[in-house]
Amino acid sequence: MHISSQSRTITRRTLLGVGGLAALGGTVAAWPRLSGQDIPGRGEDVLRVAIQGTAADAAARQALADEFTAEHPDIPVRIEAIQAVDWGDFFTKILTMVAAGTAPDVVYVATEGAQLFAERLAEPLDDWITQDQTRLTDYFSDVHPSLIEAFMYHGSLYVLPLDFNAANMYLNLPTLERAGLDMPSPDWDIDEFEHMLRTMRDTADGGFVPYFWTNRLFGGIVPWLYANDTSILTEERFDGGDWLWDRFYTPEQTAGRQGGYRWTSSNVGDPRVVETFERLQSWVSEGLSIRPEEGGGTSLIGLFAADRIGATPAGGYWAQGLHENGMSEEDFDVQYFPRWRSQRHQFGTAGYSIMRTSERKDQAWRWLEFTTRKESMELAMPEPTTTPTRRSMVNEAFYRETGPRSWKVFYDTLDEFPSSGPIPAPPQQAEVENALARNVALGMSGGPAQLETALDRLDRELTVAMEKTT
Repeated sequence: MHISSQSRTITRRTLLGVGGLAALGGTVAAWPRLSGQDIPGRGEDVLRVAIQGTAADAAARQALADEFTAEHPDIPVRIEAIQAVDWGDFFTKILTMVAAGTAPDVVYVATEGAQLFAERLAEPLDDWITQDQTRLTDYFSDVHPSLIEAFMYHGSLYVLPLDFNAANMYLNLPTLERAGLDMPSPDWDIDEFEHMLRTMRDTADGGFVPYFWTNRLFGGIVPWLYANDTSILTEERFDGGDWLWDRFYTPEQTAGRQGGYRWTSSNVGDPRVVETFERLQSWVSEGLSIRPEEGGGTSLIGLFAADRIGATPAGGYWAQGLHENGMSEEDFDVQYFPRWRSQRHQFGTAGYSIMRTSERKDQAWRWLEFTTRKESMELAMPEPTTTPTRRSMVNEAFYRETGPRSWKVFYDTLDEFPSSGPIPAPPQQAEVENALARNVALGMSGGPAQLETALDRLDRELTVAMEKTT
């Protein structure tokens, strides 16, 4: 299903409804900086590609831009790094630029913003993909269909995913050894996990935390909800997608796949959601875990490397971080997330989208197609700071310097657990994540009565959020 660009215009309501821009009226003096008008060269005739990050991140992608320009000398490219606290903050800044008329042509979008962009900001890629089918056959043959479906919306595809991370379980090997425990098997379950935490706690000295997690959609409580075969939002599928599935995949690969994920309403009333919250709260009360940390969890890498944490959920992006903190494959490993009622995993993915406001859409498509090539992705991802979406790139050589020994887990998660799904991120993702974070913090900081209050409030807040349009 192709969604008309004209049917989804950018409005002031869109701008104010995402990322907390309610105080827009008080930022007039800062408008040039917010909108990007103060950055030199913004008005030049170039293809502007926005990424979340720093000037150093932009410089790291310059070699990719140079290779592209060598092939397309008529399309100069500027990589523009936008510093942000997290993806939500980054998307808010993109929306501000759109409202100011200074939007980039291409934006690197993560799962958290996939449906927001599809609904309001991005151009569907269907026609270009169809026209460039021959060029893209190698890409799709190398990329798991789960990652593709995560960027579908109403049957159209809006992003060609380049990297992803599943929420696997990292384990501190010296801590396991101290507790007299072996590396768990791939089919371990939540009871075995809980036994591991208790054993770690009982054999550790002060200042050690068996399990550490972050309070956000990725790697927080959501992976446990998925493992318990539930979620905070009801999950359905949009119709469509056959135009792509029939071109690039076999029926066996795409059984049950449709036109993208559709989250419709709060699911907090599901007894399994309550059960999941209660289980994690019991870990906090027993000293098996602490209350989850707010934010992205960057500080956890240092704590894990110092053997102060036994286990934590994270993706392939942790391999490089742990290596840089002095850990080798002798010190850490990774395993699938423990099984509960299911062993469904959570993942997030990312790639470039073409902005609907761009006047260089065909040039932007050339950039998207170029960046999906294997040699381009190898240039963009020389180290395991993330997991490439191309299966052929996730190999022993990629993890030789960093580990872990069980690096196959990163991509095999998609193959072994094909029902694994993306972060629950409807167009109202910012409100959903904020509601979840607030009420997880409340529910994990008290007793059963406080948890009940938190779940009731979460249900109300998600219901209100899902009734809104962006």
